[in-house]
Amino acid sequence: DGCGHTVLGPESGTLASINYPQTSPNSTVCEWEIRVKPGQRIQLKFGDFDIDDSDSCHSSYLRVHNGIGPTRAEIGKYCGFGFQMDGLITSKSNEVTVQFMSGIHTSGRGFLAVYSTTDKSDLITCLDNASHFTEPEFNKYCPAGCVIPFADISGTIPHGYRDSSSLCMAGVHAGVVSNTLGGQINVVISKGITHYEGSLANNVTSKVGPLSTSLFTFKTSGCYGTLGMESGVIPDTQITASSVLERSNETGQVNIWKPENARLKRVSPPWAASISDEHQWLQIDLNKEKRITGIITTGSTLAEYDYYVSAYKILYSDDAQKWTVYRESGMDKDKIFQGNTESYKEVRNNFIPPIIARFIRIKPLKWHQKIAMKVELLGCQFSIGRAPKVTMRPPPPQNKNNAKNDDFSEDFVHSVKTSLQTDKTTFTPEIKNTTVTPSVTKDVALAAVLVPVLVMVFTTLILILVCAWHWRNRKKKMEGTYDLPYWDRAGWWKGMKQFFPTKSAEHEETPVRYSSSEISHLRPREVPTMLQTESAEYAQPLVGGIVGTLHQRSTFKPEEGKEASYADLDPYNSPIQEVYHAYAEPLPITGPEYATPIIMDMSGHPSTPLGVPSISTFKAAGNQAPPLVGMHSKLLSRTDSTSSARVLYDTPKGQPGPSATEELVYQVPQSMAHSTGSKDE
Repeated sequence: DGCGHTVLGPESGTLASINYPQTSPNSTVCEWEIRVKPGQRIQLKFGDFDIDDSDSCHSSYLRVHNGIGPTRAEIGKYCGFGFQMDGLITSKSNEVTVQFMSGIHTSGRGFLAVYSTTDKSDLITCLDNASHFTEPEFNKYCPAGCVIPFADISGTIPHGYRDSSSLCMAGVHAGVVSNTLGGQINVVISKGITHYEGSLANNVTSKVGPLSTSLFTFKTSGCYGTLGMESGVIPDTQITASSVLERSNETGQVNIWKPENARLKRVSPPWAASISDEHQWLQIDLNKEKRITGIITTGSTLAEYDYYVSAYKILYSDDAQKWTVYRESGMDKDKIFQGNTESYKEVRNNFIPPIIARFIRIKPLKWHQKIAMKVELLGCQFSIGRAPKVTMRPPPPQNKNNAKNDDFSEDFVHSVKTSLQTDKTTFTPEIKNTTVTPSVTKDVALAAVLVPVLVMVFTTLILILVCAWHWRNRKKKMEGTYDLPYWDRAGWWKGMKQFFPTKSAEHEETPVRYSSSEISHLRPREVPTMLQTESAEYAQPLVGGIVGTLHQRSTFKPEEGKEASYADLDPYNSPIQEVYHAYAEPLPITGPEYATPIIMDMSGHPSTPLGVPSISTFKAAGNQAPPLVGMHSKLLSRTDSTSSARVLYDTPKGQPGPSATEELVYQVPQSMAHSTGSKDE
């Protein structure tokens, strides 16, 4: 009658004295016989030891034996308050006997111990928590049976667990290890949070916890994504049930609690069976074989209907014909899962080992008022690569000796089915709302080729568009009103022209710089020579009847204190040969805002009589400038004047000038048709 919490697994387990961690009762005894696989040895570790030693371990003690039965040999006898045993007690065989004796005492909690096979060198006890370790990440082995009523945990996945929580108990709650089997945990320590949530999972209740300096989480395989009930990846036609409840509400409307309503977090009535008995079931077709690692359930989320399932079994199948009840590895009994304790809170249960199947059937065993539930399955795709081709041959004739072998083969295949299936190959499932990265398949290899190609194509298109946009903008900047030759746009050609020697006014163009004061003291025939011989930083005029090229700078440069004036020769009064004048081309957009005068060589024109008036191509605003001192030529200048806003144009000699009230008449060369009219510039 002295045995307390006890779980003896095939490779590990936990044992404690009665009433632990409270004071153990007087005059009690308990004996545990532990066995593991032949060829292995057992190691024993104490998490807590507090046994009265007032009589030197005579009436109260803990004794460990190597072996079981009459042939067992004592390894050691232990007692003491707060006894610390740093090392492990190791057996010499695969069997150990642990004996606890409690005599007359007034205090002492008893003990809590764990065991495992000796290959688990990183064994910890159920009482160890994250604060006992300083490493930011570590691996430990949790024994079976660490779900103990006297230990607390706070937190949940994926947010993490408070550092005061039992590592192994939190591992069971997170679904990393099984309470009946134990297992390896990979722990990561990080900064704590202000609040830890509570939940019920795998028959472990996590409590709400306050702020802590650190927390811990577990590294897992990642196969815990949702498989499509909530998201709708699983269609309604693949969710079926044994029966459906139909009920009329207060308004007389009939509500059908259909199986497709059994989707977690959907705002609707759940699935409910019309008859509540142990023959009811809810079935989900995943369309392909999946690795199923867990299930989340709720009852009716409608406040007026407090329906839920408190216990159930899980069955699985590949063809929906032959069903297998889920059992934990090494167990000979069907596993019964704890369901909901209230209708609206979610409860999670994990499958260790996972189920490999296409069809899942949930069979309620206990319920509150009526069978009603909503469900979500957790897991990921199942793909282990293609199996090699198998050549089918006719089976050999059977004999009596093969009968037992066939039975063994069936059992072996059944056990392997719950963990892996190497004779079937599945492809990437249609999983949405999952946090799991699928395994590498042919699609991944194809994507590895297509993704770089698509990236290169899109990059090339972007570069082409950018270049086209840049070329278009550059072309707009270079375009003017008139198209200039390419050789005249080149900057080097402009610079080189300034160093060429001046040959003649007819064939060579030279930069010209002049001012109105210099021109007024020259005779008409000296003006071209003066303009040709003086080098300046402005563009060349048009010479010899040829439309010359224009530089990017203006031929007009204003002098300080007064406006620059425009001047031109009078082609009608000039005795030299008359030629048709050419018009200056527009300046490039980058040049200064000054006009380019037009210089005409009159050597090619026949001389005209002095009485013939000259025509100027320049329009003067305001008063006319005084004529230049010279023979038969006249320059018109423009000055700013506020005295007259009327525009005057030069008129031939001998004809009356326009009056103040008459409109001005434009005159054109004799070779062109005369046109008159009223025009404004």
